[in-house]
Amino acid sequence: MRRAQRNIIYSVAFVAAFSLCAVAWGLGGELVVDRFGPPTDPGGLPHGWTSLTFRKIPATTRYTVIQEGDNYIVKAESHDSASGVYKALDLDPKLYQIISWRWKVAKILANADARRKEGDDYPARLYVAFQYDARNATLWERTSYGAYKLIYGDYPPKHVINYIWDNRLPKGTAIDNAYTDRAKMIAVESGAEHVGRWVLEERNLYADYKRLFAAEPPRIAGIALMTDTDTTGESAVAYYDDIVLQSVKSGGP
Repeated sequence: MRRAQRNIIYSVAFVAAFSLCAVAWGLGGELVVDRFGPPTDPGGLPHGWTSLTFRKIPATTRYTVIQEGDNYIVKAESHDSASGVYKALDLDPKLYQIISWRWKVAKILANADARRKEGDDYPARLYVAFQYDARNATLWERTSYGAYKLIYGDYPPKHVINYIWDNRLPKGTAIDNAYTDRAKMIAVESGAEHVGRWVLEERNLYADYKRLFAAEPPRIAGIALMTDTDTTGESAVAYYDDIVLQSVKSGGP
């Protein structure tokens, strides 16, 4: 085979390979965080996700990947418990501004109240964590975050946006978390109208961050799923699927 022919073939092969990589890694404007197909990690967790537990809460929520028809989803079962699953990321929120996902809950929590510590439980929530950047931190932040890192081995997030399925807040309401103003709660669903049904959500997390924290967002540190009922002592079952990040669409939010 002549050199020119070989070069053409190699060039075509490289372009094809790069195109496949671009789809896989979201270079075409979309990044699939997870659709939860096999394999799963030991213990039934979705592959690539880690458990997010709390030292003062011994009872943990059970997360498993289950099959629903030809599809795979995450099932969360909470009985007077709290824990989550977390997927670490390192992404530019200016590039990936839109987050979408599907979820379903079996019921809402009767005694939950996002405005009070005594009611800080949710049948379903998806939250986006944003990185702490020591270069742009205040002295107080460097001191407190540095102390946390000494104890736990890594920095906590700078800020967190919780997208929640609430029981009483009007849909679209945004409030501070009951424990800290570094975490904001947005009721993307509220009440029992859609209980038992899959609901597709889409949010502009870049715009949400700027509105809630009055600043440009730092890099996305990770995404977590959490179903928790430890405060109210109730039980909840939720399902999660199809978490996708993408660039701003023409005419989109």
